[in-house]
Amino acid sequence: MDGSAAYPPPSAPPANMFGNVPGYEGTVAGGGGYLPPPMPLEPVAPPQPGPVPDDWSIPTLSEDVAHEAFKSFASSQCCYSKAPANDGVITSMEPSNTYRYRLETFTESRSTEWAHKPHEGEPADFYTQTAPRPWEIQATQTPSLFTNHTEEIRVPYTSSIKECHSCHASGLMPCEECHGDGGKPCWVCNGSGMRDNESCSRCNSTGRDNCSSCDGRGTKECETCKGKRQLLTYIKLKVEWTNQVEDHVVEQNPGLNSDDLRSVSGKQLFKNNQYLLYPLLGFPNPAISEASERLIRDHQSKYAQASRILQQRQTVELIPITKVNYKWKGDSHVYFVYGNEHKVSADNYPATCCCVIL
Repeated sequence: MDGSAAYPPPSAPPANMFGNVPGYEGTVAGGGGYLPPPMPLEPVAPPQPGPVPDDWSIPTLSEDVAHEAFKSFASSQCCYSKAPANDGVITSMEPSNTYRYRLETFTESRSTEWAHKPHEGEPADFYTQTAPRPWEIQATQTPSLFTNHTEEIRVPYTSSIKECHSCHASGLMPCEECHGDGGKPCWVCNGSGMRDNESCSRCNSTGRDNCSSCDGRGTKECETCKGKRQLLTYIKLKVEWTNQVEDHVVEQNPGLNSDDLRSVSGKQLFKNNQYLLYPLLGFPNPAISEASERLIRDHQSKYAQASRILQQRQTVELIPITKVNYKWKGDSHVYFVYGNEHKVSADNYPATCCCVIL
């Protein structure tokens, strides 16, 4: 007989009991949703002037440094022969520095949903006082600026106690392995109790083995309430801090993928941060000013509706890029050395092989 018949199927969680909690109307049922932040403030600073040119030059890359960077790159590739990097002869080097404008918008968003946990003696405080509204609750682990972080908070005065809907307050659920029966057919005699016309010694002729998953009991601790029989139900507030980053690269050297530049640093020409930024004006390269105006407008429109902007930061860097022309075995080839880290890009490396890593 299937022991699971003694346990009726779990009932659904109760209907949303928090729909009438002030500040949480319509935000909990069905998984909740993001809550609009308080009315944002307007930028308080005047437009930012462009940086004053000083020494914006980056030292020219020497052939020795370019050669060592190329050899290190080739050594790091499992399928590259080191010969082109070791024996190639540099014929010319062409510096081509690139401006990178970066805008970071650090946001805080809040969402709510109905949640529950095993009841471990916590008091039921539902409606003993007015629950604080979502944006009034103080987070306990506010991260540093421009650092991603998530915190989940049980909203005060929204907790109640109910019977576990999964196990009907029994603390137990039918074992899924044996379907609540407590045993399985013996694997030696296939449940017959006999093997080779003799009594099966494995199961003592019973034809059954105890279920190892539940030790023959047919039940296991309820996963929902962890055997506590009751649940603490409450509104869960999820606070997410996210650093939204967007780059704009100008004067890019053809042949180098702009995505490669995201992982390197350059010479910082300008940096400022405040609550809400104004566009960077008067930069010697107009494309930087245009990018600053466009991205700041886009970020404030995109992120201010469903989250609170805590801080913005804009930087302008000069990324060093050098195109290196070299010859190997009589043929001409090219690679790029870029960033303060002297990273290398060589899409058409002349000596590669197909490797199989076992």
